Amino acid sequence: MANATPRVPISQLLTNKSGDEEPKKKSREDWRKAKELEEARKAGTAPAAVDEEGKDINPHIPQYISTAPWYYGSAGPTLRHQRPQEEKKTQYSSIDEWYKKGVDTSRVITKYRKGACENCGAMTHKKKDCMERPRKVGAKFSGAKIAHDEFIQPNIVSDYDGKRDRWSGYDPAQHREIVEEYQKVEEAKRALKAAKLKDNPDAELSADEEDEDKYVDEVDMPGTKVDSKQRITVRNLRIREDTAKYLRNLDPNSAYYDPKTRSMRDNPEPNKKPEDSEFAGENFVRFTGDTQKHSKAQLFAWEAYGKGVDVHILAEPTKLELLQNEYDKKKDQFKSQVKDTILDKYGGEEHLQVPPKALLLAQTEEYVEYSRSGKVIKGQEKQIVRSRYEEDVLINNHTAVWGSYWNLGQWGYKCCHSFIKNSYCLGESGKASQVLTIPTKIPVKSHPEDTEDKSTEQEESAKSSSSSSDSEEDDEEARKRQKAKKKSKKKRQKEKKKQRKQKEGEKDKLKEALLAEEKHNRQVSELMKLDERKRPYNSMYEVKKPSEEEMEAFMMKRRREEDPMLQFLDP
Repeated sequence: MANATPRVPISQLLTNKSGDEEPKKKSREDWRKAKELEEARKAGTAPAAVDEEGKDINPHIPQYISTAPWYYGSAGPTLRHQRPQEEKKTQYSSIDEWYKKGVDTSRVITKYRKGACENCGAMTHKKKDCMERPRKVGAKFSGAKIAHDEFIQPNIVSDYDGKRDRWSGYDPAQHREIVEEYQKVEEAKRALKAAKLKDNPDAELSADEEDEDKYVDEVDMPGTKVDSKQRITVRNLRIREDTAKYLRNLDPNSAYYDPKTRSMRDNPEPNKKPEDSEFAGENFVRFTGDTQKHSKAQLFAWEAYGKGVDVHILAEPTKLELLQNEYDKKKDQFKSQVKDTILDKYGGEEHLQVPPKALLLAQTEEYVEYSRSGKVIKGQEKQIVRSRYEEDVLINNHTAVWGSYWNLGQWGYKCCHSFIKNSYCLGESGKASQVLTIPTKIPVKSHPEDTEDKSTEQEESAKSSSSSSDSEEDDEEARKRQKAKKKSKKKRQKEKKKQRKQKEGEKDKLKEALLAEEKHNRQVSELMKLDERKRPYNSMYEVKKPSEEEMEAFMMKRRREEDPMLQFLDP
């Protein structure tokens, strides 16, 4: 609220005091009227208070802000004490003030002045700051060739806009010189044209001498719509149907959009085919059409210019294309010439005549469909890949190959049962002769203790048959041998039981390892489905040397990506 009653300082009251006059106090009626006036101003029914400058004072301003202090000496309602004071305002330089360049040539000094530069005689700097060449005899002692004084530069204080004014210090007289120069050129052109017409009035102007501004009005600048008749330029705005690049895919992990350059170089929808998507990224456009051809031409122009050929892709494109074609032609001729000379010298031309790559890599369009058991349902099965060794080569009248027959640990021919390699085939007679030569009893490898027992039995029978008189001694020896034989049998049985138990224990361990491997695979698959940030600490790491059973279980359960039946075998 603006206080309408003036607050007179105490010092002024003391000076103006005359007799017994005292400041009049407001009656209750005056306070009530002031309160009603304040309420009316706030409601808008009464006009607002006006300061000494004629500006309205907002009635809603608090009293502690609108009331001026007693020492301010205000005669009525005012807000000047809240505004920036004149003595505290920063005085900025005007727009015409700027630093002066050069020296002041208006004054010519012929005599050395005290305190001036001892080298050149200027008053605006000292000898150590002088930019002139040191004289043999300074101006202080010679008094000749006194240099002009530099301008005393003003202290320019610029405001925010003045510091950022790009035309500050610009002299418009400089542009007048450029205009005058162009006017002189135009006058010279007109004089030459008038002289040519005067010498040959019937001659027509060439294409180069025609008016350059003839078709300027018909040219439209990119991004604008110009009407040459009305001289109106309208900026073309983006149509509503044209979708912005950043709206193609709202996924934040998709292609990066640079808002400053409004460019999206990658494809925002990589799953779509380029022909199906409306926008495949700016890099896709850069590498389509003749862009690669243009880049190769630019590279060829740079290399040619570096080697001394004066050619430019923009100034002389036809010359550059002819040079590039000629260069490629000579390059191919040189390559073929080198190739022919090498073939003539070393030979080997027959190795260059190879079939196409489709035949070399065995790429065909044959479709083969298999069942779960691996049988062919549709199509023709692929031929068996042969090894680098000779196969199905029959020699010496044989009808089967070597290794087609096996008997008693030996390989032979199936057609004649012959165990001699590269022998002549005898047919059925050879089989009959082999049947006669086969021993009736097949020697079987036995335990060394069994051979000892058999030898002891043979010895016992021999001794019993040879000496019947010493039967008692032989009986005792036979008993001892039988006891030793029983002990050895028990030992062998115990060893067999141990081996059986070991095998059973290994089988149990293998089963446990298989179950643990399956459990581990399930845990790994579940952990791989989780997000990396949600996996438990050290969940994929276990410091432990695997046992033989665990390694065997891993080899049995490991996933073989090259298996063609993998998709049918997976649970």
